[in-house]
Amino acid sequence: MIQAMREEEMFVGTAEKKLPIGIENFEKLRKNGFYYVDKTGLIRELLENPAEVTLFTRPRRFGKSLTMSMLKYFFELDNDRELFEGLEIMEEIELCREYMGKFPVISLSLKDIDAESYETAFAMAVRLVNREAGNHYYLLDSKKLNENDKHAFSQLLELEMDTSILCGSLELMSRLLEKHHGQKVVILIDEYDVPLAKAHAQGYYEEMIVLIRSLFHQALKTNSSLQMAVLTGCMRISRESIFTGLNNLNVLTIADVRLDECFGFTDEDVKRLLDYYGLSEQYRVVKEWYDGYRFGDVEVYCPWDVINYCALLRADPNAIPENYWANSSSNDAVRRFIQEAGNRGTTKREIESLIAGEVVTKEIHQELTYPDMYSSIDNIWSVLFTTGYLTQRGRSEGRSFQLAIPNLEVREIFTTQIVELFKKDAREDGKALDDLCHALQDGDTEEAQRHLRNYLKKTISIRDTFARRELKENFYHGMLLGLLAFKGNWVVSSNSEAGEGYADILVEVDDDEEPMGIVIEVKYARDGNLEAASQEALGQIENRQYGNVFYDEDIEKVLKYGIAFYRDKCRILCSGNDSVC
Repeated sequence: MIQAMREEEMFVGTAEKKLPIGIENFEKLRKNGFYYVDKTGLIRELLENPAEVTLFTRPRRFGKSLTMSMLKYFFELDNDRELFEGLEIMEEIELCREYMGKFPVISLSLKDIDAESYETAFAMAVRLVNREAGNHYYLLDSKKLNENDKHAFSQLLELEMDTSILCGSLELMSRLLEKHHGQKVVILIDEYDVPLAKAHAQGYYEEMIVLIRSLFHQALKTNSSLQMAVLTGCMRISRESIFTGLNNLNVLTIADVRLDECFGFTDEDVKRLLDYYGLSEQYRVVKEWYDGYRFGDVEVYCPWDVINYCALLRADPNAIPENYWANSSSNDAVRRFIQEAGNRGTTKREIESLIAGEVVTKEIHQELTYPDMYSSIDNIWSVLFTTGYLTQRGRSEGRSFQLAIPNLEVREIFTTQIVELFKKDAREDGKALDDLCHALQDGDTEEAQRHLRNYLKKTISIRDTFARRELKENFYHGMLLGLLAFKGNWVVSSNSEAGEGYADILVEVDDDEEPMGIVIEVKYARDGNLEAASQEALGQIENRQYGNVFYDEDIEKVLKYGIAFYRDKCRILCSGNDSVC
């Protein structure tokens, strides 16, 4: 349905198009030679299957803001038709004739309402409305408005508004725009739920709910001047909490098949983009890291990730994938989920299954309020699904979905959070950590193995099917590194050059009487043979002479450890100064 941007250059001749990193303004993107994946087919679908109010819920970084900007430039009066030349919607001649450039548009983005108090958030909302009213300043000179109309509108041009004025502002603006232009109004509200998320985090949720509910009620339910409205957000907030009585609301979530291709990049979109920039050979890596989200019946990539990685590859063809999506959020949902799972054996096993690339069937509730989101482990499953940390691989009866981790990027978010929480919990038991480090320093493999196994039993382990061996080793490497960094007189380094390669972990024990070095190589025993894997690790240390890094510094006592992991088990072998520990 949706096609990538045609090869013709609309505005910049035949110069290569730029990658649109962070570009959310449709006009800027089209006029300044940025690459655009054509999503204008959404306009046709909205017009051919009309609803007075449509809400799209999608995870962050999936192009919601750019799409809203595209809608604004299509519908607004006296628009620039050249922005859409060559795009899919222009093939719909009758629809364009009837709807393109025919409506006054009110456009607001609520994503910047981020405040520590309700008073500050209210002031931010006032400024947003004030700024949008300023875009229609011409109403003060309208011969079709009377003095009362102009007086009411002038209040929106002031930064001193009371609650009643703010809550009625969009309805008032709509009525006056219709009166002036003789045409009903299109209202676009981007990231509608952000103020609620921030309010819940800062403790003024109930006040913000009342404000947003009243604003939406007047703008979207009792507004006779409304032609259509489109809203976007990450969460589908319970109708009873914010959309009370709004019977004209059409909600399209990530589970709906309607308009499922309109957000995110399809496989064909990504193939075209990679081919355009000469990066087709990177297709498998891009797919493995950034694909896997399923909206409705379509599998999609995260646009933010694909574009950023393409930009990195153009600068460095050998660049490894990075976790762009994770870095755009606190990932609090995953952290809280793992914390809640700590004392639940069933949930721990389910997380292990997910990380292994398997599916878990859960009942999903897509309508929640923010206070309910973390009130139970069942609700957290729903939050993870709605926000993109989990995706569907099929649907069972009723509200039940088969859930999975979408790709390697999101899997890394889970494993990183597991490691961080593991290190935090481990450090709270200082004696056990001290005992582990002393055992390693003394060459006591049985005691070190006992302590390490106790730690592994308390955390979520990594199983086999999803990740390559090196990724599993990275997970256990990170956990061990976090433990060893506990000792104050240990200088710990990771993946450092040593001998004829790079050692996993090097430890220099700062002791005035007898300084010593510790070399550790980590292996994951794919077949469960811990003995063979630990022997392989120890052999690698010897063959590549990792210990020389200490001998060269006149450190005579050097212990070498081959440590193998398999799920929640481990095996430690040691050699030191040409003898077995």
